[in-house]
Amino acid sequence: MPKGWTTAPLADICLRLVDGSHNPPPAAEFGRPMLSARNVIDFQLLFDGFRLISEEDFAFENARTQVSPGDVLLTIVGTIGRTAVVSEHHPQFALQRSVAVLKPRGIDSRYLAFALNSHDRQQWLVDHAKGTAQKGVYLKTLGTVDIPIAPRAEQTRIVAKLEELLTDLDAGVAELKAAQKKLAQYRQSLLKAAVEGALTAEWRQQHPPAETGAQLLQRILTERRARWEAKQLAKFKQQGKTPPKDWQKKYPEPVPPDTGGLPDLPQGWVWASVEQIASDEPYSLAIGPFGSNLKVPDYRESGVPLVFVRNIRSGKYGGTQTKYVTTEKAEELSAHRVDAGDVLITKMGEPPGDADVYPHGQPPAIITADCIKVRCWAGLMRPDLLKAAINSHIGRQQIEPMTQGVAQKKVSLGRFTSLAVPVPPIQEQDELIALVGTATREIAAQEAAIRMSIKQSTAQRQNILRAAFSGHLVPQDPADEPASVLLARIRAERAERDTLKTPRRSKAKEPA
Repeated sequence: MPKGWTTAPLADICLRLVDGSHNPPPAAEFGRPMLSARNVIDFQLLFDGFRLISEEDFAFENARTQVSPGDVLLTIVGTIGRTAVVSEHHPQFALQRSVAVLKPRGIDSRYLAFALNSHDRQQWLVDHAKGTAQKGVYLKTLGTVDIPIAPRAEQTRIVAKLEELLTDLDAGVAELKAAQKKLAQYRQSLLKAAVEGALTAEWRQQHPPAETGAQLLQRILTERRARWEAKQLAKFKQQGKTPPKDWQKKYPEPVPPDTGGLPDLPQGWVWASVEQIASDEPYSLAIGPFGSNLKVPDYRESGVPLVFVRNIRSGKYGGTQTKYVTTEKAEELSAHRVDAGDVLITKMGEPPGDADVYPHGQPPAIITADCIKVRCWAGLMRPDLLKAAINSHIGRQQIEPMTQGVAQKKVSLGRFTSLAVPVPPIQEQDELIALVGTATREIAAQEAAIRMSIKQSTAQRQNILRAAFSGHLVPQDPADEPASVLLARIRAERAERDTLKTPRRSKAKEPA
């Protein structure tokens, strides 16, 4: 420790440590805000996304926590270790259990908030969190964390320097996050231009199609029916039966698309349903196995890989986190097999409907529950264009009304098969995929650079905090009152306050 510094348990430098309500009262239409851990972010207290509780419930909660300006709030459940200082400008509020209220005594509140965000204290909080479903730090345990204490005057200098440096750093991070948001918007604009035809408008004028999308779709639908009829006739012949009257009427016609509310397509394009563009191979439209057919005990460390919702969302397959099943189990689940080029869609989430193409270079796999597989009819719809259509606004606006469920929102395969997607001429599909692919790679490179910069900013924040609480951020002044004297005074005041507490009155004895 630098000369003049000392350390003390958190409980020694706070008048009280108290957490929020363990049994939050019901929401009310009018009243006071009740905040939780999600409202404490980046040293700020955000009044966004909270619920109201009645004045009566607020009075009860506030009587226990007594939140007041200068208190330090610390998240202690779930996302642990975020801090904010209560300001006199904040409206009155109550707290849920996920936030602790620290009332520092003789210590600068902002200094304490920064100290709790330094790497050593953050690691301590994580290491001492308990729980299974959601980890948290008990107040009694929290009170034992050691806090480095600088002389009071140096605390003021440290806070001023930290606020200067971190404000600049936060401004840079805010710009990076704004750039992230713009890239996400650009990605959606790119998909919109692609699936509505604007991206290839100039190319389309210079390359009239030999076969329009409508002609292509009709040719494939005719071929699909002819293949079904040939299979049926072969089956009758094998069984030695004469085809019954009107047997062709039993053909399972693919469901047509519902195009209500969808934009007009360019000339030469046509709408088709997912079922119409899917291959007629068995299990070309499939969902993952029911839970009873694939359980955690079936997982292995090698074999045939499994594909989860998280893989589809991230676009990452294989790697050390991959789970497998045996070849025997994979054979049992062959209806759920995926190969390179299959389009995979999440059937759950907020919202469901994220799509990806199972990449070339990956071995055949088995999709798990809450995944949908679509194998496109070769030559009718390129898998990458189907992925783009589902991920675009056209897919989103159709999937949302298909979604059902309360605890977990899901879209069923039956509803999903009627989703409408645009079918351009096949040459234009290839041009679209090339243009979208080039732009998407550029977006991904920029996103990766931004993520790296944000990661470096996080590391720089910890470097600044480490320097602050090891005495290397601001110069020491020998004239400053040592922290040990400050700590002794805090403890003396605490002892005096404890002795002044009014003892309980004992009941007077009745005269004999």
